[in-house]
Amino acid sequence: MAGAEVFTPANPTCKIMTFRPTMEEFRDFNRYLVYMESQGAHRAGLAKVIPPKGWKPRRTYDDIDDLMIDAPIQQMVAGQSGLFTQYNIQKKPLSVQEFRRLANSDMYCTPRYLNYEDLERKYWKNLTFVSPIYGADVSGSLYDEDVEEWNIGHLNSILDVIEEDCGVSIQGVNTPYLYFGMWKTTFSWHTEDMDLYSINYLHFGEPKSWYAIPPEHGKRLERLATGFFPNSFKGCEAFLRHKMTLISPSVLKKYGIPFDKITQEAGEFMITFPYGYHAGFNHGFNCAESTNFATVRWIDYGKVATQCTCSKDMVKISMEPFVKRFQPDRYANWMLGKDSTPIDHTLATPSTTPELQSWLQRRRKTKPTNKGSHTRMRSKRLRTTEEPVDLGGSSALTTSKRKGIGGPSGPKVRRSVTETTCKEDELEKRKKTESKHNQNQNSVQLSGKRLTGGTGRYLRLWMTL
Repeated sequence: MAGAEVFTPANPTCKIMTFRPTMEEFRDFNRYLVYMESQGAHRAGLAKVIPPKGWKPRRTYDDIDDLMIDAPIQQMVAGQSGLFTQYNIQKKPLSVQEFRRLANSDMYCTPRYLNYEDLERKYWKNLTFVSPIYGADVSGSLYDEDVEEWNIGHLNSILDVIEEDCGVSIQGVNTPYLYFGMWKTTFSWHTEDMDLYSINYLHFGEPKSWYAIPPEHGKRLERLATGFFPNSFKGCEAFLRHKMTLISPSVLKKYGIPFDKITQEAGEFMITFPYGYHAGFNHGFNCAESTNFATVRWIDYGKVATQCTCSKDMVKISMEPFVKRFQPDRYANWMLGKDSTPIDHTLATPSTTPELQSWLQRRRKTKPTNKGSHTRMRSKRLRTTEEPVDLGGSSALTTSKRKGIGGPSGPKVRRSVTETTCKEDELEKRKKTESKHNQNQNSVQLSGKRLTGGTGRYLRLWMTL
C-alpha cells in the first residue's frame, strides 16, 4: 500500500555489537536487554556489554585461593584440517591457588604473541598438543551479596518461573556457575540448554575469545557439522549439545557460514541470545561467572529446541508453565500440538506485555516472603579446602567458613528436569531418585572407574595430575 511504513530490522549485517550503558541504564537489566535487542544485538547471537566506570561486582578477589574446583577436566582434542572432537577427562579436585599455579606453569602457560590475531593462529595450530585443564561448572557466585546491578545470581527473568512453580533449581541454568580457565581451554560449538539466553562475566584474568553464528544461520552450521561428523549425528541428532565439536573459522569461511568474533576482557559481560551458536577459548588464567535467563521472546525458541536423545543428564524444561502464563491465547492450541508459529529471528523482545506486567506485579507483592533465588544466594556458600564434599544426597550442601563468598552449592551432578506437573509427590520421588543416584556415583568414583556421557561427555578416570 502506498505510503505504508516498511519495517527494516536493525543490524542487518548481524555483527556483534558492543554496548556501554550509563549507571542509570545499567540498573535495570531486563530493560537494557530490551534496548539492546531494539538495536539488533540479538541478530548476531552474541553481544558485549561494558559496565559503567566504577561498577564492581566484588570488592576484592584476594580471598578466593582456598575455593575448591571439585571436578576439573582435562580437554583432549583430536582431529585435523580445522575439524576437531574434544574429549574431557575428569581430574582430582584442585583449589583455585593450585589451579593458578598449574595455569602459569611452563607446560600450560600462554605462549608469547604479538596480538590477538597471532594468539588465535597459535590456538588453532596447537589445539591437539598439550591438553589444558579447565575448572568448569563450579557451582557458586563471586558477587558480593549487596550488589544489585546485573547480579548473575538473581537476574529476575521469567526463567524464575521454574523455581516459583516447581521449586526446582538447575545448576548452571537458573543458578550461577564459575569457570576457571587457562590457555587453550575451550568451549566447543553449542547453543544454550533449551536455546536459552546466557550471561557471562569475566571477573579477572586473561581475555576470552568468542566466535558466534547468527541465529538465522544456525541451521547452516548444523548441516555442515552433520556432514563432517556423520557418525556423531547417527548416535544423536542433537550431538552439538554434547559440546564436543570444534570447527575452525577457516572451514566456516570456506563453506560460506556467516560468523563474527570478539574478545572479552576482564570486567566485561557477554550475552548470548536464543539459538545463537557460539564457541571460544581462554587466553590464560582467568575466572568467569555465567548462568542462563529468559525473556518472553525465548518461549517460542524453547518450544522447538532440539533435545539430546542419548543421555539422561541433559537439561529439559517443560514449556507448559511459560506458555500458560505468557502466551495464554496460544495455550489451548499448543496443548493440542497445533501451535506451530515459525520463528522470526529478526524480531526483538517487546518492552512489555500484559502477561509480563501481571507476573512482575505478583512478584513485587510476594517479594518480602518469597524464598527465591535471592534468599538462596545468601544462604549457600562456595566450598573451601577446609571442607569435605558431602555426596549423601540432593539436599546435601556445603558451607564456607570464609565470609562474603555467596552462591549456591550442592551435588556435582547437573539435573535433567522435565516438569509436566509440580505435584509434591512427584518432586519428592525425584529427590529420592537423585539421592540414590548421587550415592551410587560416590561409590563408583571411589572405586576409581567410571565412563559416562552427559554434558561435556566427561570421562571419569580420576587420574593424578
